[in-house]
Amino acid sequence: MSDTIIRVENLSKRYRIGGSQGHFKYGSLRDSLANTAKAPFRRLRSSSDSENKNPGYIWALEDVSFEVKQGDVLGIIGRNGAGKTTLLKILSRITKPTEGFVRLRGRVGSLLEVGTGFHPELTGRENIYLNGAVLGMKRVEIDRKFDEIVDFAEIEQFLDTPVKHYSSGMYMRLAFAVAAHLEPEILLVDEVLAVGDSKFQKKCLGKMEQVAGEGRTILFVSHQMAAIQNLCTLCMLIEKGVNCEFGNTETVISIYQKDATAMTKTYLKERKDRRGNGNIHFLSFRLLNDQGDIINAVRSGEKTAFELHFENNLKSTLKNIQIAVGIDNQIGQRIALISNKINGQYIDLEQEIQSVKINLEKLQLLPGKYNVTLFADVNGEIADWIRDAAFFEVVSDDYYGSGKLPPESQGNLLLDYSFQY
Repeated sequence: MSDTIIRVENLSKRYRIGGSQGHFKYGSLRDSLANTAKAPFRRLRSSSDSENKNPGYIWALEDVSFEVKQGDVLGIIGRNGAGKTTLLKILSRITKPTEGFVRLRGRVGSLLEVGTGFHPELTGRENIYLNGAVLGMKRVEIDRKFDEIVDFAEIEQFLDTPVKHYSSGMYMRLAFAVAAHLEPEILLVDEVLAVGDSKFQKKCLGKMEQVAGEGRTILFVSHQMAAIQNLCTLCMLIEKGVNCEFGNTETVISIYQKDATAMTKTYLKERKDRRGNGNIHFLSFRLLNDQGDIINAVRSGEKTAFELHFENNLKSTLKNIQIAVGIDNQIGQRIALISNKINGQYIDLEQEIQSVKINLEKLQLLPGKYNVTLFADVNGEIADWIRDAAFFEVVSDDYYGSGKLPPESQGNLLLDYSFQY
């Protein structure tokens, strides 16, 4: 028997712009089970070529094909809106393909959006058994794993509370615990891990390593290149619904990073791969030297500033705004986060077009290229969020006056220190 456990052939998914996409609606438990039972894959063809080319439609996936063997850990990367989550939804039978088909061999456990696979009116205990039943497990099998699931999720106190009352963190811990512990042959994990704190993320990554070590197959969607690099034996890059690259993890990540750098040359105002309600819209990011000149590179330890331009699309005064800049290294590890909410400086946005300057008295970074993520929220609601919005380069300088710097393998930060003896 072939050891291929997932085969995807010519897979495409089309959505109608502005039309009903079958948004999830809470129903009875009977409805939920019935809908699950009716979701096997079947090939769907469009009625005519003219319908396919209709500008009122958008292709989330186009002619995607690949194979995954048993025991492989496949990382799936790409910018927001590339089609990664759509692919996992089709593999987990939540969404039907428009064209092409998928062959899966074995039980599938999935951790996608918060709430996927849980019934809100049922308790945590009941949802564990419901998910196990959907996976085809017998009650005795679920009983055997039950205590381990509850211990991992750390929700014992709320086990008999309906999950609609859970916080997003509790929901996520339980969802991951169920997906990972009920012994699926295939585990699908989306970027949803970013919801948890660092301790929870480390716990989940450790569990996925254990699952992979047991010979089960994992498909892992993430923007965290370090996690992809450490966990995945294979990698796939999806851009605009197309499978661009498939193969060695290091090679595919390198291609993605070069592409992401090229993407930063697009004006921020024109970037489509952004999230948020649009009340605030980033227009530009600039790196300035001490004289206020625009630069592309800065020396280690040099005084510099980030200048952000954005527009207020509500045309009225916005209060309680957070403006944040995340700095990532070349493999996607977050090096630093700058936020006015963290340092207690409050911003009101009154003008239609406004700028903010973030002054850095001393840039304490090793030489290298760094990517910038821009984030804004108003009263806790995401207004604009762009990954890899810009990049800048740090060049070498004699930071310590000794002619030496730490090797790149020892981190990215330069700390001020002295020895006393």
